[in-house]
Amino acid sequence: MSKNLSHLSFRKGIEQNVFQRMVDAAEGHGTAEIAEVVRPLGEETLFGDAVTLGAVSFYDFLKKENAGKKVLLCNGSACLCAGTQGPLHGQVSAHFKEEEIGHICCLGRCHAGGAFQYGERNYSGLEPSQLETLFKTGVGDTADRYAVGSALPEPILTGAFPGIEAWYAPLRAMFAKGRDAFLQDLRDSKLRGRGGAGFPVHLKWLSCQEAEGAVKYIVCNADEGDPGAYIDKYLMEEQPHSVLLGMMVAGWFCGSGTGVLYIRAEYPDSITRINTAIGELQAAGWLGRNIQGSGFDFDFKTIKGAGAYICGEETALLASIEGQRPEVRVRPPFPTQQGLFRRPTVVNNVETFSNVRPILMLGGAGYAKIGTEQSTGPKLLSLDSSFVRPGIYEVAMGTSLERVFFELAGGFRQPVKAVQVGGPLGGIVPVDRIGSLTVDFESFRAGGFLLGHAGVVSIPESFPMIEYIQHLFQFTADESCGKCFPCRLGSTRGKELIAKARADDSFKIDRELIDDLLETLEQTSLCALGGGVPLPIKNALQHFEEELSAYFAGTIEGRRKPNRAGTAPA
Repeated sequence: MSKNLSHLSFRKGIEQNVFQRMVDAAEGHGTAEIAEVVRPLGEETLFGDAVTLGAVSFYDFLKKENAGKKVLLCNGSACLCAGTQGPLHGQVSAHFKEEEIGHICCLGRCHAGGAFQYGERNYSGLEPSQLETLFKTGVGDTADRYAVGSALPEPILTGAFPGIEAWYAPLRAMFAKGRDAFLQDLRDSKLRGRGGAGFPVHLKWLSCQEAEGAVKYIVCNADEGDPGAYIDKYLMEEQPHSVLLGMMVAGWFCGSGTGVLYIRAEYPDSITRINTAIGELQAAGWLGRNIQGSGFDFDFKTIKGAGAYICGEETALLASIEGQRPEVRVRPPFPTQQGLFRRPTVVNNVETFSNVRPILMLGGAGYAKIGTEQSTGPKLLSLDSSFVRPGIYEVAMGTSLERVFFELAGGFRQPVKAVQVGGPLGGIVPVDRIGSLTVDFESFRAGGFLLGHAGVVSIPESFPMIEYIQHLFQFTADESCGKCFPCRLGSTRGKELIAKARADDSFKIDRELIDDLLETLEQTSLCALGGGVPLPIKNALQHFEEELSAYFAGTIEGRRKPNRAGTAPA
């Protein structure tokens, strides 16, 4: 059924794709979950009412509950741990009715706290007097201030922009050398995807290049929804041409003439800046047909998201663009064979595309000299408001995490017991383990953690770890696409268990039960949302056992589990 819907959506084309029309319709009504939107779209696309309603009712900003919301408060992990949102809610309540106040996650203002969206603009760190002025006059300070630093001899991802002609000049040399030469450079660079999985980029791009099909797509996954992460936001707003150039190179290499940027609605400034940069490219003659006489045709399309964390998963994102409910698809086939509209598609995140120009400038071998043998190149980290100098920091892969935290960012401004690195699916690292980690995939994996996208959320000593675990289960339950039972039900059951233990002193969670629940989530969930959330919870149970002991009964140590075949191990 979903394949047929993909082909129907393809007939409408990417310019006026079905999802964009849902988003546009919601802007006039506050919701798209109404007959005036659902029925005409269902008839026009041949999706029907049920499929169209199933799609629009999924998104936070399209569902009927969004109608009438005037101010949206961030409920992400960083703002939660900063303790800013309770006071903010009280101040906002003086100006709005409760039914006019909603929630949003995450605005990428993790460096400041007190984040909210009002009038489709983002704010953070405002004093009560500034809030008063904003809500009375509509005038407020939207500036997004944070530190940006580089530990490299010469900044790469955070360097100054020299102008369009100088920036895109390396493409001329690339066109002249040809695809085989570029492939060798890409292979030699050992660039791995920066979205969290760390998959070799040359393998993904080559798979798409070799796939049969006259129409192919390059999709930028700019749905950076991990609380604590604002790396992609920085790149889109301050280094937009680094993203666009990387997508153009991917299009040239794979044989695609269309680049699609799916940018989350929580980042309105990113959408504006990317569209401005695309306009600059068009004016300079670097887009359209036969770019710079190369015979290469390429254009961009930006699509505004509608509030769904699961769209950060590549197959759910593709389903979203098609106007379908953003549910995770079973793989294989992989997107490079059957992606957007079931055509061959490369999906990479913002930071991955931003690493392409350095390869053109340094050569593959030169790029690989930065970092470690297995994790090459520069890496950005985003640090939250618990640091003395919160912001974006660029380091070579392999740099000690201790150096990033205590030299570059000045250490913590308050007592902190742990940091979660890599979003809500990333590991929880006790502060006494920070010194043992380096910024690369292998170090974090060996330590039992996950580098992921490298957004950092600090958990203060005063913040109960049991509350943080409940927050992680709650987040997963709220954001699950619902397609697979383990994620949809398991996260809800975990949330309920933790909530009951916190509310009832006589109730203890059986350790064997919670371990079985985490194992089921980890091994049988369809994607990394359900499969990833057990990691930080296991980290918490392991490293903060004493603090959590009041909520649990029993132990799992020494327990003999059956193996996957159902027999006990010898």
